Amino acid sequence: MKRRSFLAAGASAPAVFSFQPSDKIRLGIIGFGSRGAYLFNEIRRANEPGMEVAAICDVYSKAREQGAAAVKKTYNIDAFLSSRFEEVLHRKDIDAVILSAPDFTHSPMLERAMQAGKDAYCEKPMGTNLADARKAYLAVKREPKRVVQIGTQRRSEPGLIACAREIQAGAIGKITRVDTQVHFQEPRWRRDHHMIQPSEVDWDAFTMGRFQKPFDARLFREWQLFPETTNGIPGLWMSHLVDLASWFLNEPYPKSAVASGGVYLWKDGRDTCDVFHALLEYTDCLYGFGMSLTNSAGSRNEWYGTKGTLDGDRLVIMPRGSRAPDRVTEERKIQPVAGVESHMANWLRCLRSRQTPRADIQSGFSHAVAGCMAAEALRAGRKVRFNTGTLDFA
Repeated sequence: MKRRSFLAAGASAPAVFSFQPSDKIRLGIIGFGSRGAYLFNEIRRANEPGMEVAAICDVYSKAREQGAAAVKKTYNIDAFLSSRFEEVLHRKDIDAVILSAPDFTHSPMLERAMQAGKDAYCEKPMGTNLADARKAYLAVKREPKRVVQIGTQRRSEPGLIACAREIQAGAIGKITRVDTQVHFQEPRWRRDHHMIQPSEVDWDAFTMGRFQKPFDARLFREWQLFPETTNGIPGLWMSHLVDLASWFLNEPYPKSAVASGGVYLWKDGRDTCDVFHALLEYTDCLYGFGMSLTNSAGSRNEWYGTKGTLDGDRLVIMPRGSRAPDRVTEERKIQPVAGVESHMANWLRCLRSRQTPRADIQSGFSHAVAGCMAAEALRAGRKVRFNTGTLDFA
């Protein structure tokens, strides 16, 4: 294949997929809204040699135009433009794709990218529907040569990498409870949509056949507020912090989840909660996540162990709350790990080296499972359990 070679370690060894150091690696961005534009700038900032964005896909014509202008300014080339993501995946001159369209598209697009033989950077949440997430997960597992990074970028934060090491080394003992919270007092995700014209949007491409509904400018612009296009706060925000649970505890899936919430303040026609709380049970550990858009109390990221408490926001280990003989006796600052490259830079480097990125498909599926369990618990009003054998609700 052009610009690619297959190397074997021995007669019976599997082939290893690689790029040569001199090869140019051409990228396509699928979804050039605010997140796609941010990731484009992250590619530029990474300054990884031989990387070039050569295709822009977005269902909104103005976003495509903005993407084309950014590519022209940065690389002095005319990007391939389309409103249909399949057209980017089918191009032989595109080696890898960035999937940054709305949340409900992530799993099906990732699955299709694997079928098309593309490496992928898939934004979080990896999935908002468990059946879709499972299909994408299995599609990646069937293609072990593919390099897939999930966009839970906290896995590339030097302070949190240090926290993971402290916890896994037993610094605060056995962890039995985790408390994570995020609070803003604002109608988050509400956006003006009156300028959106039907002629500017490929509506069929936007819906992907996932739901039948006539053009709706508000749904298109404020997709974070409606169940057709998101599973709400579990995918929109909890995914960042519940990802830490599977990472720090080294346990891929919660056993059960309960959740409650509703629209308590911003009664503007939204369906997704403005106040939400979930409790997920891991092995001998209860993980809690709470979020409100009704109060600006800030955030919390605390891990309660038998020897002490770790504050992941302040990066400190504290002696409070322990009577263990080997308990933490004095407060200690956690030193961030030095020399950590950005999340995007990590993926770009792995494209060439063919190493596994920091947020691999297992980490992505783990947070997707947790988010889908919490969303289903909220919808059904009951405890939801997970079967690790079938990878489905129990």
